[in-house]
Amino acid sequence: MKVYKFGGASVKDASGIKNLTKIIAAESDNLVIVVSAFGKTTNALEKVLKAWLNGEAKYNDLLDEVYLGHLSIVMDLFGQGSEVKEKIDGSFALLRDYLLTSIKGKYDFEYDQVVSYGEIWSTIIVSEYLKTYFHDVDWCDIRENLLTDDRYRDANVLWSESTKRVLSIFDFKKKRIYVTQGFIGGTVAGQTTTLGREGSDYTAAILANMLDAECVVVWKDVSGILNADPKWFPDAQKLDEISYKEAVEMSFSGAKVIHPKTIKPLHNKNIPLYVRSFLSPEEKGTVIKADATLREIVPVFIKKVDQILISILPKDFSFVMGDNLSMIFHSFITHGIKVNLVEASAVSIDVCVDDEREKVEVLINDLKTEFSAVYNEKMEMLTIRHYTPEALILITEGREILIEQRTRSTVRFVVRKV
Repeated sequence: MKVYKFGGASVKDASGIKNLTKIIAAESDNLVIVVSAFGKTTNALEKVLKAWLNGEAKYNDLLDEVYLGHLSIVMDLFGQGSEVKEKIDGSFALLRDYLLTSIKGKYDFEYDQVVSYGEIWSTIIVSEYLKTYFHDVDWCDIRENLLTDDRYRDANVLWSESTKRVLSIFDFKKKRIYVTQGFIGGTVAGQTTTLGREGSDYTAAILANMLDAECVVVWKDVSGILNADPKWFPDAQKLDEISYKEAVEMSFSGAKVIHPKTIKPLHNKNIPLYVRSFLSPEEKGTVIKADATLREIVPVFIKKVDQILISILPKDFSFVMGDNLSMIFHSFITHGIKVNLVEASAVSIDVCVDDEREKVEVLINDLKTEFSAVYNEKMEMLTIRHYTPEALILITEGREILIEQRTRSTVRFVVRKV
């Protein structure tokens, strides 16, 4: 069996879902299809959540916009008076009822309860449309089977119990095709969780591992994995195959082709991952596997924007290393701030993180009794794998370099434009 993952761009409208159906029709193997929320639904639901938490009545209007977008797709695919519309109406009603109640938890908790609906709606519509073409399709609510802890917005999978449930629910003796949600899971107590932004790739890898899949195919709007974002470098080249290690390095540095956690579950069982274009499904794309070789080693350029550079200094000028370093990073973990780069000297440490301003300011406030801490915003983290002298000039020209780190194969800069 295989796991297919379709991101939001591939199912942003009715024509995208019809195209998905053509891709599925060309596959004769058993399939688990992991689907993200449609288009920009996650962003739209984040706006709904923000307005609701702020007590703004406009959250209703924002949710209406999301509903009308889904209704339009339902009408295009199924016409008037369909049972699918009733299912979508019922699911939207559940969310509206939830938003009529008082706030029950912190932001991360409420985020997961609200934003997770995007994947529920998309998979209902996709599965129902596939049923009009294939008789052996079933919809699975992954929240009841992929169990996690209660670390909301970045939940950890409970592998043992989840594996038992996944093996039970995805029964290919009953159905050949299962449609389920990416990005989301559920606690033992029944609360919805999410696996981290853009976490649908990770869901696909988890299920592939548990089900011993032959491969995972991630369908995107690009021809494969490129050596740079084509919006940054228009002449970016496709990489035919890369190793698991190379993929981890790229995703950690900020490459958006795959979720950073995706590779480990696949590597553990030597399952290859293919990145292919849903616009040109006949093309081979890129494969990530254990024994990959680069036919031609070319520089790989990765840009991670919206970064904050935090500078931390002990007030008594004691050494950073040792207990101080442990204390500092424990604070980062406690506040759920992921570290992208660290530069340490004897009495100071610089840390580059994503711009999650509220979390950063709370962190600095917590550290202020022992440390002086300031931050610079609007930073960029630029990484080159397999760098050349020409590549270094290409990405640093016109930028002020605040930090540079270099190994034999990778160079990484924290910069700002001048």
